[in-house]
Amino acid sequence: MAYGQTGTGKTFTLGRLGDEDTAARGIMVRSMEDIIGGTSLDTDSISVSYLQLYMETIQDLLDPTNDNIAIVEDPRTGDVSLPGATHVEIRNQQNFLELLQLGETHRVAANTKLNTESSRSHAILMVHVKRSVVENEFPVSNEMESSSHFVRPSKPLVRRSKLVLVDLAGSERVHKSGSEGHMLEEAKSINLSLSALGKCINAIAENSPHVPLRDSKLTRLLRDSFGGTARTSLIVTIGPSPRHRGETTSTILFGQRAMKVENMLKIKEEFDYKSLSKKLEVQLDKVIAENERQLKAFDDDVERINRQAQNRISEVEKNFAEALEKEKLKCQMEYMESVKKLEEKLISNQRNHENGKRNGEVNGVVTASEFTRLKESLENEMKLRKSAEEEVSKVKSQSTLKTRSGEGEDAGITRLQKLLEDEALQKKKLEEEVTILRSQLVQLTFEADQMRRCLDRGAPGNSYSGTDSLPSRHSQARESVNGQKAPFATLCEQVGLQKILQLLESDDANIRIHAVKVVANLAAEEANQEKIVEAGGLTSLLMLLRSYEDETVRRVAAGAIANLAMNEVSQQLIVDQGGISLLSLTAADAEDPQTLRMVAGAIANLCGNDKLQARLWSDGGIKALLGMVRCGHPDVLAQVARGIANFAKCESRATTQGVKSGRSLLIEDGALPWIVQHANDEAAPIRRHIELALCHLAQHEVNAKEMISGGALWELVRISKECSREDIRSLAHRTLSSSPVFRSEIRRLGIQF
Repeated sequence: MAYGQTGTGKTFTLGRLGDEDTAARGIMVRSMEDIIGGTSLDTDSISVSYLQLYMETIQDLLDPTNDNIAIVEDPRTGDVSLPGATHVEIRNQQNFLELLQLGETHRVAANTKLNTESSRSHAILMVHVKRSVVENEFPVSNEMESSSHFVRPSKPLVRRSKLVLVDLAGSERVHKSGSEGHMLEEAKSINLSLSALGKCINAIAENSPHVPLRDSKLTRLLRDSFGGTARTSLIVTIGPSPRHRGETTSTILFGQRAMKVENMLKIKEEFDYKSLSKKLEVQLDKVIAENERQLKAFDDDVERINRQAQNRISEVEKNFAEALEKEKLKCQMEYMESVKKLEEKLISNQRNHENGKRNGEVNGVVTASEFTRLKESLENEMKLRKSAEEEVSKVKSQSTLKTRSGEGEDAGITRLQKLLEDEALQKKKLEEEVTILRSQLVQLTFEADQMRRCLDRGAPGNSYSGTDSLPSRHSQARESVNGQKAPFATLCEQVGLQKILQLLESDDANIRIHAVKVVANLAAEEANQEKIVEAGGLTSLLMLLRSYEDETVRRVAAGAIANLAMNEVSQQLIVDQGGISLLSLTAADAEDPQTLRMVAGAIANLCGNDKLQARLWSDGGIKALLGMVRCGHPDVLAQVARGIANFAKCESRATTQGVKSGRSLLIEDGALPWIVQHANDEAAPIRRHIELALCHLAQHEVNAKEMISGGALWELVRISKECSREDIRSLAHRTLSSSPVFRSEIRRLGIQF
């Protein structure tokens, strides 16, 4: 930056081109030579903007038609930029010299008593240099196969630098320069901006709590140069004439004060998301191919083991059945023969016994020899019977041995069945892992596509719009990419909705959390909501909300319920299954703003159903909604405001139709003070919903007196005059005009309406 009295050589020092004598080149030309010599066209890019600050307006010296460029400040970092300025890519030194010559022809200059070519504007040359820096890549072992490996994608960084060269217009005293008319106005503007610069330097040098950077556009543009993140050099130019001793002293004092200012240098880097997205796509393709190969190999192994086990079981069953049948027939034949012999012997003994008895009766006596013979016959019969019983016992023992051998074969079959069950269980676990991998793959693909579209549009991402639906990146999942189906719809077709819902009951906490996320993504698509409810997904989500204390599970489950709550049929089911009470308990326990945002969004969607008003109020839904304002997060407050607006709208409609009478349930639960407090909130979504809620509450005459005592009348008058939306402004005006109570109070207070 060059600072000094007019005519002391500032433009000579900075902007001299040196066409005739290269030794007379100015700092602008020399600095560009140094930058071009230290950069590479392969990795670096250089662009230039050339501006002038004339009469407190920023004009483009490279495009004279662009004569009023706005200054834009980043609210997060405070960085200043000029998005409307022309940026020209520089390839060589000759190109830069041509641009400088073009800019100098458009710069405002005039003839004064002190300088024949006095600059009447501050010239600002901005040089932007961008360099791509790539971190080292390193291999990461694959969990699925120890022999294979893949490379984690590097993090491409973009390092940006900015050189600002400022040729300040010279300060002048009017009685010396002889400026008059329009030149006098120019001199006033120049001295005013230089005075503002001096005030800022004084404030920073004295560590003042307030630095008046906004007093001039010059100080706003140079906020990084003094006390900021830049390295700053100041060139002070003075004249040797004793006539200008006062200006010389003032210039030197300015330089002394500027030397007391300390800057904090900072390197500015950012990620090159476009390059990172391409590398992620390559990694995704590799992971997909490896996963498909291992999955195919696993399926082949399982099928082969099943076939072998099936053949072995069939062979064992066949052999066992044949052996058992043979032994059974053999035992039956032996048993029948033994029984037949015993029966024949028994009949023969009975006959002999009867004959002997008859002979004894006839003869009256039995000889000793006959008695002995009968006794021996009886003993023989007893021996034969004993031997037959032993033979029967032997047959039975053989049958028992056959049975035991069959039991041994049964044990072998049981072991095989157990092995098959273990393999089936392992297969089920692997199927769950495959499902999770597929969902992760779809998630990564979706995020990469989103990042690519954001980069193509040149925007950093989607901002929160505050519409009546939940703000969520899942709403973008409904869009199709290049005419293809949405990624989560494709996942649902490949894996199956029922299988995804079964994973909600998995014993593995990580699988359960990921399954909840997948269901939430599917629920964001309107076409899937009815299917999820029919398959029992809503019941499963409510069970998760009731039984799990994990914050991630509760947050994602509440988000899925909020998405399902946009469907009228699902809303009734949520209420019937006690969903309002569960959401109220979650709102009371949770502290995470994102969890509260999801719960508030679900209740807000339910508030838009006319049939559920009484049930929402009785189950504590409105009190839970108001209780979440303790969080103070803008997104949570926006959802609370949306729910209050939906509820007030339904109440107003029910009152108009004659279905409801009496004052509003919102006022019953004490919502009016919070509504009045946030009626003019800085956040546009909160303010818009609260303004609608106030208009709907005011349409019912019963609420008028309490609204007046609570200060709502003043907000309604403000809305009717200052609201940015025409429909809300007209509704407020119509409501105030149609209410006798409000009209009477407006007349009493003397409000201009």
